[in-house]
Amino acid sequence: MTTKITSANIDATVASAADIAPIDSNAFNISLLGFKMAVNEGLTVFNLVDGVVDEFNDETGIDEAEGSNDVYCATSDFYANYSYSPICISAGFTTTSVTEPDTSTAGTNPAVTCGTYGQFTVPCGATSINIYAFGAGGGGGSGNSPAQPGHAGGGGFASGVLAVTPGQVLEVVVGEGGGDGGEPGYFLGGGGPARTSLSEPGGGLSGVFTNCEGFDALRDTAPKAPQVYLVAGGGGGGGHTSRGGGGGGLTGNSGGENANLEQTNAPPTNQGAGDGGGGGGDQEQGGQAALPSQGGQNGAFLEGGASTAATCNTGGGGGGGYWGGGSGTRNPGSGGTGGGGGSSYYGHPQITCGATEDASTTQESGGTASPFYVADTGEGGPLYPVPAPLQPTTPNGEDGYLLIQASTCIASPGGSSTIVSDTFTSSSVATSARIVVFEEDVDTPTLNTDVIASISRDGTNFTNVTLSDSGYVTGSSGQRILTGQADISGQPSGQSMRWKLALANNTVKIHGVSLQWS
Repeated sequence: MTTKITSANIDATVASAADIAPIDSNAFNISLLGFKMAVNEGLTVFNLVDGVVDEFNDETGIDEAEGSNDVYCATSDFYANYSYSPICISAGFTTTSVTEPDTSTAGTNPAVTCGTYGQFTVPCGATSINIYAFGAGGGGGSGNSPAQPGHAGGGGFASGVLAVTPGQVLEVVVGEGGGDGGEPGYFLGGGGPARTSLSEPGGGLSGVFTNCEGFDALRDTAPKAPQVYLVAGGGGGGGHTSRGGGGGGLTGNSGGENANLEQTNAPPTNQGAGDGGGGGGDQEQGGQAALPSQGGQNGAFLEGGASTAATCNTGGGGGGGYWGGGSGTRNPGSGGTGGGGGSSYYGHPQITCGATEDASTTQESGGTASPFYVADTGEGGPLYPVPAPLQPTTPNGEDGYLLIQASTCIASPGGSSTIVSDTFTSSSVATSARIVVFEEDVDTPTLNTDVIASISRDGTNFTNVTLSDSGYVTGSSGQRILTGQADISGQPSGQSMRWKLALANNTVKIHGVSLQWS
């Protein structure tokens, strides 16, 4: 036998000491049972005859247009009265430090087998971030006179807007300037010779990634990688007698030929120069090294080519990049040549407003006109004239830099908030109603001042309810059961039942509401 639960067939007998009407005692128990069923069965709105239970499994059942500042927590299924103020987070990364430690962690400039990535955690409320990346400059080569252009290429610049989700962790790499201690290494830029010669490693890339642990399997096989969001290419290292190519641009600049080219880049190209200057990396492949028989190596995915000849006058390393620049090499006819610049990248589908600028002169960084450019960033090392005997070191390129900006809101507790339900159609015009609120204290609220409940039968006019504390849902802490009833017979006639909660002063969490009427 199936029987509808209505006010006509609820037992009016009660032996409780609670000071409530008999019918309301049973209605309360039905409300609590309905709430527990909604929780256990994962229901959002649990409909009863002459009543409704909303457990806040999502925002269904709430009229967002009628409410104000009704902040919903989707991970724990509650509403809370927080007020929010907009803020801008600006997190700068160098190779080993951060400017904003609340969201950011510094890395240690990772190579293939060592080092750690910097990290940026997307703050609550942020759905996009702005990225400004500056690649590192290559190390300057050494020449016998200022007429020999052994200066290195500057790093490239790339920017874009990345779609993100709150709590997402991004991995950040900031390029190291080519110079002493540089070596062939993942992200670091192409190695030059083993720092006993007159040429230098390329500068490292700067960029934002995810799941970097998977790169090793991709670096030799994937022309596109979903783990790469945005990259600014590094500049090529300078050779003994020619300059390194500037970092990209979508294609890095090739290493220069000789003093006749002075401060200007050759046109961006993937091809190595005929005299042994390395080619720039592009969007599909690394820059080519001319004269590989003399120890040059092509650039690779996220890595500049290394110059491996172990003699003096060898070539500069290629700059790191989305695809790295090819190395310079030893040219028996003209001495060591410069490496090519690495390419920048902003082609990920989650990046919008992408842009890039190459190093427009061989030493100066790309993006110097950007308001986010930081002085002493990304410039290639200058020529270092070498009188006899040879100097033991040559000038380092400048490190890169990366800036992430995010706009979000900061929560202030205790704000004014109004939560209003959707309307629920009653089978007849109700004259009385009872509300049960499942509330959790964050601060110490005063009932009927900081938490005010009201009920409507026409969806527009509301009558306040005097709430009382009826204990906890379970145990002696956690969610409290707030109950109250109201005579709504004086409202305009209607069958659109609705509840409203006004919260203020002290922060509370509202986990669910049940409303019965008769």
